[in-house]
Amino acid sequence: MIDNPLVVQLPLLPSSLLPPTWLENQPNLHTYWQHPERLPNFVRQCPTARRYLELLGPLHWRNLPERPVARNWWQPTIPAQALAAAEIIKLNEGFSSVGHLHLFLEEHPSLIWLLGFPLSLAPATPFGFNVLSSLPTQRHFTQMLRDTSNATLQFLLTNSLQLILAELASRGVPSIECVSLDTKHILAWVKENNPKTYVANRFNKKKQPTGDPDCKLGCKRRHNQRVVPTTPTHNPVSATTVKVGEYYWGYGSGIVVTKVPTWGEFVLAELTQPFDQGDLTYFFPLMHQVEERLGSKPRYATFDAAFDAWYVYAYFYRENDPDFGFAAVPFSEKGGYKAKGRQFAPDGSPLCAANLPMALRFTFTDRTSCLVEHERGKYVCPLRFPQQVSKTCPAHHKNWKTGGCTAMMPTSIGARLRYTLDRESDEYKQLYRQRTADERINSQAVALGIERPHLRNGQAIANQNTLIYLLINLRFLHRLLLNQHDSE
Repeated sequence: MIDNPLVVQLPLLPSSLLPPTWLENQPNLHTYWQHPERLPNFVRQCPTARRYLELLGPLHWRNLPERPVARNWWQPTIPAQALAAAEIIKLNEGFSSVGHLHLFLEEHPSLIWLLGFPLSLAPATPFGFNVLSSLPTQRHFTQMLRDTSNATLQFLLTNSLQLILAELASRGVPSIECVSLDTKHILAWVKENNPKTYVANRFNKKKQPTGDPDCKLGCKRRHNQRVVPTTPTHNPVSATTVKVGEYYWGYGSGIVVTKVPTWGEFVLAELTQPFDQGDLTYFFPLMHQVEERLGSKPRYATFDAAFDAWYVYAYFYRENDPDFGFAAVPFSEKGGYKAKGRQFAPDGSPLCAANLPMALRFTFTDRTSCLVEHERGKYVCPLRFPQQVSKTCPAHHKNWKTGGCTAMMPTSIGARLRYTLDRESDEYKQLYRQRTADERINSQAVALGIERPHLRNGQAIANQNTLIYLLINLRFLHRLLLNQHDSE
């Protein structure tokens, strides 16, 4: 029988130098963050290792779900901690490729030990292991993003939020009351998005790009830019009616954030979807995440005009506490209506042009007009239904001879709140200003490369986005632990 040389070498290496995953109790980044005295000298003496231990160590890595990877006796399984932490380092260092990350880890053997990569033991070497043999290949790192379940990384994001909230509570900071939601476009890494490359039928949604099987075609509207197009010379229409936007193949990232005065902002929830999904599709999945992580609905919220929908207002309304909170959302003037363009009676009935409560003729279940199945009602002229009580309309409505005015709208309180919300009040304006939290988080995400990822499938992009927002939260937590207030 031939002895396994690996087994022979194990006793030759001091236990203090054994990799974390080989120790009986499996210490991890969190354990070493709590007990840095357990680290070998070459790790303690490395400034880079200490820096990343301070950044990553607060997370509860021990509870991180492991990847369902088959174990081979000749090839030890790489822990999820090692791969996830390495990807965070790649983002934090601003590396554009896995190759740069690989080289960085080669230059910092202390990080290889600290992150928990299975070591290729070599007692004769300065660190007790072979640096190159202990590192996964570049393909392993790329495969990690593609194959890892997003729920695994969401665990880390949830944990970062728990740590932030606990630390804020210990400092007497009030619980979170206001949240903000926004979406951001992400360009797929395909030639169809390169204007310098000729592609026939570049924006044909039925022609899937070969470079990315998961990306979708969508339009990014320029909400924040007043771009006035020229009036067409053929079949002319008013330039003010022309929709301005840009088409891309890609994805969308939705986030819910909150801002803590004097401390800054952090991420509560995030979701990545194909680019063909509208902004409103992010609302319920993200708010569900927020509820689970906070334990309750937030009191206030602020969104842009894309979220001007009755169910958004209804979500923040409590029947037993009408003054509980509200959603600060600009009126989008859908359907040609203006803000305050519809008034309501005390019982919730819409008022007609003559300021009379309209009669509800019937209700029905609407399954098509919006994302939410809901009850919708048809309100009609009160002078015509349930019986005619006048021969003329006091307001001389143009449709009087054909039955009078009508209104088709949801019976939900949210439909009324959409019109009656006082958008000129100081409370509304103060709340809406907190949308800057989204802008600052998005600015950080852009700096970390969220807009143009060099990845070629949806799972990898979703995982990288989660890691980006996790890093933003870890930076916030690090500042919090150092007692560094926000500069603003």
